[in-house]
Amino acid sequence: MEAEIELFVNRLDSVESVLPYEYAAFDFCQNPEEKRPSENLGQVLFGERIEPSPYKFLFKKEETCKTVCTKTYDAQKPEQKQKLNFLKKSMLLNYQHHWIVDNMPVTWCYDVEEGQRFCNPGFPIGCYITKDGHQKDACVINSEFHERDTFYIFNHVDIKIFYHIVENGATGARLVAAKLEPKSYKHTNPENPDCSGVPMDINNQASGEIKIVYTYSVTFQEEKGIRWASRWDYILESMPHTHIQWFSIMNSLVIVLFLSGMVAMIMLRTLHKDIARYNQMDSTEDAQEEFGWKLVHGDIFRPPRKGMLLSVFLGSGTQILIMTFVTLFFACLGFLSPANRGALMTCAVVLWVLLGTPAGYVAARFYKFHICSPHQAFGGEKWKTNVLLTSFLCPGIVFADFFIMNLILWGEGSSAAIPFGTLVAILALWFCISVPLTFIGAYFGFKKNAIEHPVRTNQIPRQIPEQSFYTKPLPGIIMGGILPFGCIFIQLFFILNSIWSHQMYYMFGFLFLVFIILVITCSEATILLCYFHLCAEDYHWQWRSFLTSGFTAVYFLIYAIHYFFSKLQITGTASTILYFGYTMIMVLIFFLFTGRPYTYFSLRCEGAHQRRKGKNKTEDAEKKTPRTACGTLPNPPCLMTIGAFCLSDGFSSSPDLLIIQ
Repeated sequence: MEAEIELFVNRLDSVESVLPYEYAAFDFCQNPEEKRPSENLGQVLFGERIEPSPYKFLFKKEETCKTVCTKTYDAQKPEQKQKLNFLKKSMLLNYQHHWIVDNMPVTWCYDVEEGQRFCNPGFPIGCYITKDGHQKDACVINSEFHERDTFYIFNHVDIKIFYHIVENGATGARLVAAKLEPKSYKHTNPENPDCSGVPMDINNQASGEIKIVYTYSVTFQEEKGIRWASRWDYILESMPHTHIQWFSIMNSLVIVLFLSGMVAMIMLRTLHKDIARYNQMDSTEDAQEEFGWKLVHGDIFRPPRKGMLLSVFLGSGTQILIMTFVTLFFACLGFLSPANRGALMTCAVVLWVLLGTPAGYVAARFYKFHICSPHQAFGGEKWKTNVLLTSFLCPGIVFADFFIMNLILWGEGSSAAIPFGTLVAILALWFCISVPLTFIGAYFGFKKNAIEHPVRTNQIPRQIPEQSFYTKPLPGIIMGGILPFGCIFIQLFFILNSIWSHQMYYMFGFLFLVFIILVITCSEATILLCYFHLCAEDYHWQWRSFLTSGFTAVYFLIYAIHYFFSKLQITGTASTILYFGYTMIMVLIFFLFTGRPYTYFSLRCEGAHQRRKGKNKTEDAEKKTPRTACGTLPNPPCLMTIGAFCLSDGFSSSPDLLIIQ
C-alpha cells in the first residue's frame, strides 16, 4: 500500500512587514475538511499557524501539472475585489509561503552570485513590475516578467521529494529533503492544464474577470548520501557563517583577556602593595594615615537611594539570568533545535514561571541587607511592598507592552495576534504559579538572618571630593557598557536576522559560549570601574555597579535602531510600532540580565572574621597576629581573592573581606 504524504502550510510573512498572516487569510486553495494540528505555547507566541493543505500525493507516485483549484475574481464585486487587492498587496510586500513536509521546511533553492546556491525555507506568492519597468524581488528570475505595472503570481510549483531506503532490512523509506521551484503559467484550459505558455499576469489596472488556476507537479528521487538524522543539513549549507562566528568568539576572548589582565594587575599589584605597606607599619598612628578606597570603609554599606527598586531589579535579573542559562544549555544539547517547533520559547516561558523563587529570595536578601536593620523581625515594614514589586513590576511592564502590541496585531488581523485563551493561560501561569513561588522565595529570604555588615557605618556621611571626568557616574557607566557590547554585537546581528528577516537560527553552541563570555566581561568591567570609583572616595557603588554593565542594553537599543534603518525594508506605521515595541521588551530583559549578576557579593573570608569574645583575648591575639590593612587577620592569603577589597572600621573592629563583583 502506498503511503500518503501530507503537505502542511504555515503562516506567510515578509521582510518588509512585521505582520504575518495565516494561510487562510489569503484566497488560496483551502482544505477545510481536515483538522489543523495543535500548536504549543511557543508556536502561538511566535505566530505560527500550521494548517493542512489541499496538496496531497502518494509516495513514489509522480504527478504532472495536476489541478488543485481555480479562483475567480470579478472587479465589479466588492468582496472579490477586496480579496484580489489583498493578494496584490501581499505580492507588493513580497510575502512568502512556508510549507512543511514530514516536519521539514520545503525549500526553494536558486543560484546567487559567485556560483553559490542559496536555499530559502520559503518562496514568494508572486512579484511586481513597477510602472518604470523595474523588476522587484523574485521577478528577476524570469525574463518573461516584463510588463509594466503588472503582478505575476506563482500559481504552479514543481515539488521534488528526496528519500532513502531504510538499510536495517525492514521495508520502507524515509524522506530526507523536500525542494520546490515556483513558476507562473496562464492556463488556457483549466480542466486539462499543460503547464506551458506565458506567465500568469495581473495588470494593476485590470477591471474584468480574472481566473487563477493553481497546479503542481511532484517527482521523487532516491538520495543515498543524506541520512535521516542529518536531513536538516542541506538547509544550513546555504548559511556559511561559521567563520564569522569564530571571528566573533576570538574578538570576545581578546576583550576578556584584556579585562582579566587589568583586574589581576589591580588585585595582585595594587592591593598587595597596600597590604605590604600596612604590614610594615609599626604604630597605630601611622596606620591611620589612610588614603583612597580605605577612607570610605565607614560609608561603603550606606543604604543606596531607591534601594527598594534596586532590590526588585536584582531579583528579576536573577530570574532572567538563570532562565537564559538553562535554556541555552538545553539548546546546546539539541533539545530545542529548529526541528522542535516552538520548543525554545516554550522552554523559556516555563522556566521563567518556575524561577519565581530565586527572584523573591534575592530581592528579599538584598533589601534586608541594605535597607533594613538586622534586628527587625521580618525585613521591616515594607517587606510586602518588596515582594509585590518583585512579582509584578518588571513582568507587568513586559506584559503591558506585549498586550499593546497584541492589540495592534488584532486590529491588523495578523496571525501573530495571541488568542484570548492563550492570554488567559499566560496570566494564569503568572498569577497562579510565578507569583506564589516569588512569595515563597521572599519568605525564606526574609526569614533568614540578615547579612551583618562587616564594618560599622558612620552616622555622618563622608563628603565625596570633587571627581575627575572619568570617575563621575555618567561617563563611567557609559564606558562600562562598551566592552560587553563588543563581545556580542556580531552574534546580535544573527539573532536580529532570525527574528526580523525570518532566517533560521541554529548556532546555539556559539551563542552559549558568547553568553558565558558576556557574563565574565560584565563582571570584570564592573569590578574594574567600581575599584576606580572607590579609589576616588565615591562610595555610592550599588546603583553604579548595576548600571555599569546594564548600560550594555542601551547600546543594544542603539544597534537595533541602526539595524532597522540600515538592514530592514520595513514599511508601514503598524510594522514600525511593532518593531520598536518588541525591541523595548528585549532591551528591558537585556538590561535586567546584564545588570543583575555583576552588582556585588558581600562575602566573608573564612577565618578572617574572628569576633572578639573578650577584651583580654583580643589583646593576646593582637600580639600574636600581624596587623594588616584589614586589622587583625589570621589568614592574610585570602586577601588575594580576585575582586577583593578589605575594608574595616579601624584596627579595633573585626576584619572582614568585601568582594565587590
